[in-house]
Amino acid sequence: MSRIGKQEILIPAGVKVTQGGNNVTVAGPKGTLSRVFKDDVAITVSATAVTLNIKRNDKFSQSLWGTYASHIKNMIKGVEIPYQKKLILEGVGFKSEVKGKQFHFALGFSHPVVVPIPEGITATADKNNITISGIDKELVGNFTAAIRALKKPEPYKGKGMRYDTEVIRRKQGKKTV
Repeated sequence: MSRIGKQEILIPAGVKVTQGGNNVTVAGPKGTLSRVFKDDVAITVSATAVTLNIKRNDKFSQSLWGTYASHIKNMIKGVEIPYQKKLILEGVGFKSEVKGKQFHFALGFSHPVVVPIPEGITATADKNNITISGIDKELVGNFTAAIRALKKPEPYKGKGMRYDTEVIRRKQGKKTV
């Protein structure tokens, strides 16, 4: 049994949750999110809360129960307060800037790296601090991970792109005699 799925999800003031078939839409002051769910889990929307119950007592339905509850909680939280992730770019000559709807990076390659910013995300680059925010938690996390994968931090000098809370374990390197 899912502990997360059993809990009732409260709807705060200013947020409206509607359901049409398998589609759940959450509208709030920061925007609107919509997601299609499978019919293995029954979603019931009332005026003040959302409850989830499994239709069949099999392993697949039980695994979706808590997952769907977390998705709905994240949607409700995102339309109230946008999700935000921060990256720090470390290294001599490494630069980042936002031009229009694109990121332009100088990451030590022979060419500049240009990454388009997807719809629904706002991004800022202030010196070597990159801030990515949006109402969809999954989109913000995936885009931040894709940007970080361009130049992962290396363990010898710590150069590369890392999350602001990430600690890079440093290695000693070669010893001289």
